[in-house]
Amino acid sequence: MSFAESILDELYEYKPPLTRREDFDEFWEGTIAKSQEVPLEPELKPYDYPSPFVEVYDITYNGFDYTKIHGWYIIPKFVEKKSLPCIVHYHGYGGNRGRPADFMPWIMLGMAVISIDCRDQNGDTGTRAIYSSGSTQSVVCKGILDKNEYYFRSVYMDCIRAIDFAYTREEIDKERIIVEGGSQGGALAMAVAALDNDRVFASLADVPSNSNIEKRIEGSHGSFSSVTQYLKTHPDKIEKVYETLSYFDTMNMADRIKCPVLASVGLQDNVCPAKLYFATYNRIQSQKDIKIYPFNGHEGGGAIQNEVKLRYVQELMGG
Repeated sequence: MSFAESILDELYEYKPPLTRREDFDEFWEGTIAKSQEVPLEPELKPYDYPSPFVEVYDITYNGFDYTKIHGWYIIPKFVEKKSLPCIVHYHGYGGNRGRPADFMPWIMLGMAVISIDCRDQNGDTGTRAIYSSGSTQSVVCKGILDKNEYYFRSVYMDCIRAIDFAYTREEIDKERIIVEGGSQGGALAMAVAALDNDRVFASLADVPSNSNIEKRIEGSHGSFSSVTQYLKTHPDKIEKVYETLSYFDTMNMADRIKCPVLASVGLQDNVCPAKLYFATYNRIQSQKDIKIYPFNGHEGGGAIQNEVKLRYVQELMGG
């Protein structure tokens, strides 16, 4: 057996024990119900983009707690505006919704695009959330002693509400909504596919975060290194922190996913280690595929993987 084969065998066999608590389903059902009580109140403002082939809108809608979520809504003008498939894009940690030009490859496939900010990161979206615990130096630590306050509770719901926004648009094919993102965005594509599993047509997740979170903390990997630092100061809070984070770990959600999944990892990734994502991937029971880049780090497959995703989506749509 070659070295590469031994590594792959280890990855495909990796299934650490789940950390899911008994009230996991109850927590998420209650969270989704609470989110649905907030009126969406979507707003669209035309954006002057320098191309006659697209319509671009600067959008907002109410997130989980009435936080105004900012995003882009982009529509191709060179195809009929009837039953457009739609990509919903979630960005990486510390990023934002990007620029309209970032999404032109999807537009060229004849798809609509929604791209949103994650609250309180590097975009136009703030937060109305109140946190009574955790470090304020990193959003990953905010509210970390209470699952009801924890940062990603709001973010996961904000991301689901991007699909709610898609549902308000008569030109969108409600049967072909695809969630997509890398790193943090890959985690969000996994979480939304699990929590909103009847509305997601496919999930595309590159170098995903938020999987096997306890190991992320113990290895001080990526954004969860801030939790490592928090626990250095508060070693008496380890069990409580682990309990909170268990509700947001995608490996605890993976068996809820119904849609096709295309994922990718880099074997040299020390930010979101490939092995830790396999704790999620190996529990997905729906159609799935994963592209592995042996010599790549957190950049993953880059432009090559982008083309892989375009081909994958084109095939899914029967093109």
